[in-house]
Amino acid sequence: MALSSTGKDNLENIKGTVPVRKRTWLRRMFAFLGPAYLVSVGYMDPGNWATDIEGGARFGYMLIWILLASNLMAILLQTLSARLGIVTGYDLAQGCRREYPKRLNIFLWILAEIAIAATDLAELLGTIIGLNLLFGLPLLWGAAITAFDTFLLLAIQRLGVRKMEAFIITLIVTIGACFLVEIFLAQPDWGGILHGFVPHFDPAALYITIGIIGATVMPHNLYLHSSLVQSRSISDTYTGKAEAGKFNLFDSAIALNAAFFVNAAILIMAAALFHSRGILVTEIQQAHKLLEPILGTTLAPAAFAIALIAAGQSSTLTGTLTGQIIMEGFLNIRIRPWLRRVITRSIALLPAVIVIAISGSHGTYKLLIFSQVILSLQLPFATIPLIHFTSDPGKMGKFANALWVKILAWLIAAIIISLNLKLVLDELTGWLSGGPLWIWVLVLPVVIFLLGILGYIIIAPFFGVKKQWESGIIKKGHIIAEKLKPVTYKNLAVAVENSELDAAILSTALSLAKANHARLTLIHVAETPGTMVYGKESSSLHSRQDENYLLELTRELEEKNLPVEYVLLHGDPPAELIKYINENDFDLLIAGSHGHHGVQDWIHGTTVDKVRHGIKIPVFIVRN
Repeated sequence: MALSSTGKDNLENIKGTVPVRKRTWLRRMFAFLGPAYLVSVGYMDPGNWATDIEGGARFGYMLIWILLASNLMAILLQTLSARLGIVTGYDLAQGCRREYPKRLNIFLWILAEIAIAATDLAELLGTIIGLNLLFGLPLLWGAAITAFDTFLLLAIQRLGVRKMEAFIITLIVTIGACFLVEIFLAQPDWGGILHGFVPHFDPAALYITIGIIGATVMPHNLYLHSSLVQSRSISDTYTGKAEAGKFNLFDSAIALNAAFFVNAAILIMAAALFHSRGILVTEIQQAHKLLEPILGTTLAPAAFAIALIAAGQSSTLTGTLTGQIIMEGFLNIRIRPWLRRVITRSIALLPAVIVIAISGSHGTYKLLIFSQVILSLQLPFATIPLIHFTSDPGKMGKFANALWVKILAWLIAAIIISLNLKLVLDELTGWLSGGPLWIWVLVLPVVIFLLGILGYIIIAPFFGVKKQWESGIIKKGHIIAEKLKPVTYKNLAVAVENSELDAAILSTALSLAKANHARLTLIHVAETPGTMVYGKESSSLHSRQDENYLLELTRELEEKNLPVEYVLLHGDPPAELIKYINENDFDLLIAGSHGHHGVQDWIHGTTVDKVRHGIKIPVFIVRN
């Protein structure tokens, strides 16, 4: 066990190890893809299976919209989590340690550990059940095997973050392929599926709805994602962080929509096979057992079991990483990954073995659903700090949440908290009505304490109780870079001199016009003695030659497929140029300069210098 030296090097063995400076946009995007896939496995772990199967078997397709809404919540929250890590260089747990008092941090750490234990419990039970279904292995023997499988996954972690991501993606593809087979065999009612996307609610579905939300929007993933995104070698610039934020949004949307497909496929399968036949499924094993007689093939139960094992194993690895992250983040204590994993697995293994020994498979299923409800109850204690941190310009600078993002994020938090309060009130009513006094004495103070802590976390920042982190995100360079926008020129004014310098001027104009698909206007000012006195009313050989010259240039440029026109002015060149340009809608003036100064300025004049101070558009000066 050791203290972190800087407090900012969580998971230091992977931080900044993946290069992202690729030549093409597509290759840069693929370099960023990965962290959200590790996160997404938590959205399709065995705990999701339990809630999805029961939701589909009890309520048919009715809860698909709950899955979709949960997935949209997850995308927003995971995007905020990724942005926090990218912009500040701190993960969510480290941010909490910097923001809150020590005692509050210890409390939040305990809650996070409970969430990790609940997550690991779901992963553990999924693997145990999967081994039992596929090989007929007794549940207790499966529990023994899962006590050691974590070391295999730790070995994979040592190979590097990209290989670890590849391993996880392989498992995700396996899960998705298995459920494509299940959907094909189940032949669901597609009209019923579409109707399931229409929001409607049955109060009887509250418990399973909260379980679905707890299984989908998982609190430990918010800690995990904010740390994993730091595996990319991102430059400490506004441009680099903005690009990383954009690509991580793609990563989150793709990965979490894949997780939505898996969860929806499980619920649809349960609705098509069980709800339509009036079969109430209360165990994963029961669902597996019914697949073969209903569908008449051994392929469906085999695919089901393989997908379940893949889901359990993929989630185990991310649980290991999250355990390290929260311990280092909240307490600034680092222990060896294998020891951390043994502790986490032991905490999850004990209740699993007890339940298996007492209640068998039926108890494991109930334990799975209960683990998801625990996750939902812990979720506000992770989401509220995340929203506060990412909305604070003092921590995020120009990357702080926009108003519409704040509104959506707080709406999500309100939904989660409201559903949780409803669940707590219903459960308390059942426990306390007619119950012994000791239940009141034990339970009620705990509930009041939790609500008080949650209230403090929500309200305190609005009253100025917040701290400035040492990440130093507010920099002058960031402020300027945030204002950078691509500039396009659609109407170019080109001052030509009827001299050799025009070749350089027109070469520059030609390049800018082609790059911007712009229109060129060639401008020349005739300055003979007559024109200086009488203006354009005076006609001379010199002015006629100037006009012929402009006409020749226009024709030459038109041959290059450019829209060109010309204008011949008369009089004082600076004054006429300033007047004409200010009266017309030009984006840029391209003019030449001989580079003379001093006495030569008195002799030759200073057209460019006068013009650039008299017009409101930028001037591109071509020096000969």
